[in-house]
Amino acid sequence: MSATATAVRPRRRPPHREAGSPLLLGHGRLPRLLTGTALTVLAALWLLPFLWAVLTSLQSEQDVSSSGLSPVKGALTFAAYRQILERGNVPAWALNSLLVAGLVTLITVAVSTLAAYGFSRGTFRGRRALLAVTVAAIMVPPQLLVVPLFDQMLMFGLVDTYAAIILPQVVAPMMVFILKRFFDGIPRELEDAARIDGASETRVFLSVVLPLSRPIVSAVAIFVFIGAWNNFLWPFVVTNDPGLMTLPVGLATVKDAYGIQYAQSMASALLAALPLIVVFLVFQRRIVASVATTGLGGG
Repeated sequence: MSATATAVRPRRRPPHREAGSPLLLGHGRLPRLLTGTALTVLAALWLLPFLWAVLTSLQSEQDVSSSGLSPVKGALTFAAYRQILERGNVPAWALNSLLVAGLVTLITVAVSTLAAYGFSRGTFRGRRALLAVTVAAIMVPPQLLVVPLFDQMLMFGLVDTYAAIILPQVVAPMMVFILKRFFDGIPRELEDAARIDGASETRVFLSVVLPLSRPIVSAVAIFVFIGAWNNFLWPFVVTNDPGLMTLPVGLATVKDAYGIQYAQSMASALLAALPLIVVFLVFQRRIVASVATTGLGGG
């Protein structure tokens, strides 16, 4: 048998997948087609309720309540949006939500990063016990804290103030734990090198740890902002002044007194979600990169 016949044909290796490239079911046209089809179907299933809410909000209450399977049962109109805007001070509520969510995010990120760095690098007495209490606080439902928190705000005379809305929301044990786990993975040699160069602990934290933690800090800030913006229960309990109401609370006060108004309900939900949609579209790449880098998306 000749050498040519006995030569072993080298096995073709699949091309290397670069970081950030889409994960496919394989290589070739068929896997790409299957992946694209599956993603398209999942996107359609996710967008279907949103499309239904938009179409419902653009119809009259009479058309929405009529029988039939068609999503559009009459002429499209902005009557539901017009009624909500006429009955409530939506711009002021949106500004309150932006102020509250922004301050909650800023304070929560500052407090959580400092606490997490202390748990990760600190050697103080009672560190393990305090960390255990912090982790245990994650399992406490926020609804159980509404009454004692309201009593505290009442005792300090903070009811119907921005401080009462903001301060109870800046305590985030989950974010402290997430940041602490990330700080544990940062090599201590980098911090030791900075200390040898004469950097103080504050300088080490600000110039070494935080720049390396930019993805996780961005992800935490995003989730805190979304949670503060969507928070309804606590601002509803602690505020009676219409001038201090956030957008979810304010929109809930303009519901019609004659039963459930589906068009207005959908319009209110879309108005409350619209700023978050705009934020996502503007910062889409940063949000996806932060979640992918830190693994906060689940799985």
